[in-house]
Amino acid sequence: MRPHRLWLHCLGLAVTAALFIAAGGCAPPRGQVQAPKQPAASQAELPAEEPKEQTKEEPSEEARTFQVKTVKDVVYYDGPNQDRKKHRLDLYLPVGAKDFPVMFFVHGGAWVSGDKDFFGVYAALANTYAKQGIGVVVTNYRLSPGVKHPEHVKDVARALAWTYRNVNKYGGNADGIVLVGHSAGAHLVALVTTDETYSKEQGLDTKIIKGVVPISGPYDVPDGILTNVFGKFAQKASPIRFVREGLPPFLIFYADNDMIGCDRAPSEAFCKALRDRHVSATTREIVKSSHIDALARAGTADSETSKAIVEFIRTNAK
Repeated sequence: MRPHRLWLHCLGLAVTAALFIAAGGCAPPRGQVQAPKQPAASQAELPAEEPKEQTKEEPSEEARTFQVKTVKDVVYYDGPNQDRKKHRLDLYLPVGAKDFPVMFFVHGGAWVSGDKDFFGVYAALANTYAKQGIGVVVTNYRLSPGVKHPEHVKDVARALAWTYRNVNKYGGNADGIVLVGHSAGAHLVALVTTDETYSKEQGLDTKIIKGVVPISGPYDVPDGILTNVFGKFAQKASPIRFVREGLPPFLIFYADNDMIGCDRAPSEAFCKALRDRHVSATTREIVKSSHIDALARAGTADSETSKAIVEFIRTNAK
């Protein structure tokens, strides 16, 4: 099989296999700790004391487990050429949290398939983070062959603009948005950050993005690949071509058994390009994992991948 056809074939498997994502782990039960008994003092030795009021220390926001409120099918764009299904997003909100950080998540599917409602896959992932006090936005965007580049990333920019302007109404911090995406979604969150064209069209600056977590994405798309998605000039859709100084921090994940075009080499090359422009960037290899396993790890609460993402969001969304 020719390399470019293998790249396309593997990329197309992403959505189908995503059914196997884990629904999120649970913290192990804590053991009961009993206070040691104190020896009784005689009345002759000590005067009687008034009983002291016991105060219970409230857990920190980071230590709490939150209930999650879901707001489905919010319209983020109603202008010309509106798609009644694809121009919508879902919100996953930690109940009782205030001014919480926000994960803005973009799904994968080779730019031709996938959906925010994909058999509950992304709802499970979103709940994993919302339970930890991080609000999550999961957005749809139009797909090929119905549209071609740059319409996918334009939709992502529209959804991001809606989030920035409205998430505070739901308790979120508009100045604490971190972008996360898997596969084609990783490409789109990287592109909407590096190429400021799309945010400017929405009247925004890319400085509203406080961090980016691309998972198993392609960042340098060769011309002639996926012409039904990118046309003849895919390089115009390559995030690595738009790397510049002043970008937010990046945490780039890839699996040790990832698919061609989304594996170690392009991830490390993208990371190097960012660092060469003095951008904070780090790569993390997810061991014993495939392209789809990487998504599953990201959606599992007790995985090292998920823990790293939570730490990255809490650190950069302040």
